[in-house]
Amino acid sequence: MLFHFALVDDLISKEEFEKRVEEKIEECGDLVDEPTAAMLVLGELGRQHVKIRGLSGKSSLFSFFGKVIDKTDPKEFDRKDGEKGWVATLLVGDETGTTRVVLWDEKAAAVMDIEKGEVLEIIGRHPGKSTQEIYALALRKSGCEITCSLPANSAAAVSLSSGPVDLDAILIAREEPRSFNRRDGSTGEMTEVVIGDTGGTARVVAWVPDLFRDILPGSPVHISGAKPDRRGAGKSYSLDDNSSVTVTDRVITVPFTPIGSVSEQGIWSITGEIKEVREPRSFTSRDGTASWVRNIIMSDGKDEINVVLWGGKALIHVQPGDTAEVYHATARPGRFRGIDLGVGRGSSFRLPKEESRPIVFEGTIITGPGCTFIDNGTERYLIEGNLQHGTDVQVTGVLSGNRITPLDIRPVELTSEALLLQVRKCIEELDT
Repeated sequence: MLFHFALVDDLISKEEFEKRVEEKIEECGDLVDEPTAAMLVLGELGRQHVKIRGLSGKSSLFSFFGKVIDKTDPKEFDRKDGEKGWVATLLVGDETGTTRVVLWDEKAAAVMDIEKGEVLEIIGRHPGKSTQEIYALALRKSGCEITCSLPANSAAAVSLSSGPVDLDAILIAREEPRSFNRRDGSTGEMTEVVIGDTGGTARVVAWVPDLFRDILPGSPVHISGAKPDRRGAGKSYSLDDNSSVTVTDRVITVPFTPIGSVSEQGIWSITGEIKEVREPRSFTSRDGTASWVRNIIMSDGKDEINVVLWGGKALIHVQPGDTAEVYHATARPGRFRGIDLGVGRGSSFRLPKEESRPIVFEGTIITGPGCTFIDNGTERYLIEGNLQHGTDVQVTGVLSGNRITPLDIRPVELTSEALLLQVRKCIEELDT
């Protein structure tokens, strides 16, 4: 009973709680035991147990059940005051998700008596503003059953190990390589991709862009040497010189979450019909660069959700009635109501009805606020990649809708006919 009283000790006294539990047992005709009656009283006081997906709520204290997926042994550390401390971590899950539970000092020793597959009843709180883990205030073993399983090599599989893993997944989206500055002052290149399998989706950062350079979205791949990265929300991996990516012939399907089941936090993939489209709006990002944002409303026939497209994704041509797919998007409470599902870097937005086809296209690179075009005087396409404004290039790649994903880019000299077309187009635009 004391275990459950810890959840409401700020609301009523211990004596009052015990009295309510006894009254609940009598009210139910002795058909419930003391723990069950205590949980009924908690519910009446607004402190009922939540699913793991509900741990993103605003409450300062949570109670929930979770099946143990993984655990670490207790580890000794030195505190700032010179005293010794102990810490251990549990990874627990239910049918709605997973979370890390951190045990400190005497509670850390409890992991020696906890086995994988057991179900625990946990009372805990978030550390500061973080919602990625729970600090356990109390926990005990429970006899209830929880369904929670993911294939060991799933892109969405979770564990507490930081060692490299192998993944079989489908390449959903691939960003063009971009440069970055190392701590020693040198520069390098990296690229981000989104992958998925039957267990969900994950973000992959490849510090060796060539690993994905010739692999098109939609290709099933086998990834070796993927290092888990647990610093942010959702599943994330990094690849380095010891990693490899090969195309396979496996058939892989990525599941979607019903829109009505999307909560205010977390990473989600949805599909549905576009019901409303707003015009893209330009803005200046924190680093001073120009970009775009656009809001659309999507529906799966039962529920609707606001989807926020960022950067180049905001310029993809969409219209009401289109069917769209969103992968690995971040959910947040809406500015006015409901939920906003953000689709930016590390996410994917696509229109499945679009047919992709090979293309060889020559034109001039035109950079605008947050986007890049290639224009030959009569046709214009969005193009991915960091390309210099005003250069004339020949692009060999894949055309999807109004966007070219380049596989090869070579500088060219435009013919006099192409130049004349561009001049005429400029004159027509000035006249209008």
